Amino acid sequence: MSQNDLVYSTDGGRIPAQKAQLARPKTDGIIRIRRETKGRKGKGVTTLSGMDMDATKIKALCTDLKKMCGTGGAVKDAVIEIQGDNRDKIKLALEKRGYTVKLAGG
Repeated sequence: MSQNDLVYSTDGGRIPAQKAQLARPKTDGIIRIRRETKGRKGKGVTTLSGMDMDATKIKALCTDLKKMCGTGGAVKDAVIEIQGDNRDKIKLALEKRGYTVKLAGG
């Protein structure tokens, strides 16, 4: 550790040694829509993965889809989760926006 590697300062508290940048995952550009219940105590959730956009655009898309469906949701690891089974509504909305969409799973 050299003298220039500041780890702690009384001015601002703990300072990270190196900021980690989140890399955008490589995808084929096809948005896959699934209905999942595993690990959610039987509650159905619609998940969207494979978006080829940065985190702010994914978050904005999630917000728009939640408003359209009238439900809650979240973004976790570049995967949008919308509560309930809204696959058909979401597919139509994304196709109108010009995205390539596939329904995945059963």
